[in-house]
Amino acid sequence: MCGNNMSVPLLAEAVTVSGTEKETAAVSRNQTLLNIWGLEETGHGWAETLTGIRLPHVKFICPHAPRIPVTLNMKSMMPAWFDLMGLSPDAPEDESGIKRAAESIRAIIDHEARNGIPPHRIIIGGFSQGGALSLYTALTSHYQLAGVLALSCWLPLHRSFPSASSGHKNLPILQCHGEMDMMIPVQFGAMTAEKLKYIVDPQMVTFKSYPGVNHSSCPQEMADVKEFIEKYLPRI
Repeated sequence: MCGNNMSVPLLAEAVTVSGTEKETAAVSRNQTLLNIWGLEETGHGWAETLTGIRLPHVKFICPHAPRIPVTLNMKSMMPAWFDLMGLSPDAPEDESGIKRAAESIRAIIDHEARNGIPPHRIIIGGFSQGGALSLYTALTSHYQLAGVLALSCWLPLHRSFPSASSGHKNLPILQCHGEMDMMIPVQFGAMTAEKLKYIVDPQMVTFKSYPGVNHSSCPQEMADVKEFIEKYLPRI
């Protein structure tokens, strides 16, 4: 084992839901499940939910987004991974902020790898803006990750793909979206799923929608998330 959390700024204050056995996988936001949550949220917000689907051999890391001014919210300071100017597919995007945020998530992956969790045993995922960042980070990473959980989100800088992709075609992606989402309409999620099929093997992309669910989660979605984690982070 080498390194410490203080060497990775996001890890210093991240919320971690540990497994009950020796951890051989991580979900960072994201395991190793690395969980990256959304606008105005912190790692604490989803830790309780993730505890409900905890697996004994999997660690969940929930980093906090930094507080930055968000244009969409009249430049108010709030936790956000990057600035948002709009939520439509043709809205201007914070390219430098998105790329900077992706580097901060890659730093967590690097840290986990140095400490014994290989990247192919790491799933990254998140909700809303965090899910968007998870998609972008995984698709542009030189690592072959175990998978991506993309909840109620979109693909940032979508016009730069597929050329921006690192080329890992066998990347499992689970997209989940509420059918009554008024903030990020389910149609945007479906459009993202179709785009992803041109970037990775189409058979690797699963899109699920949930009737009556708005911009939030639901028990069936969490059950689907747990099933995905069990499939792609099996006990070894």
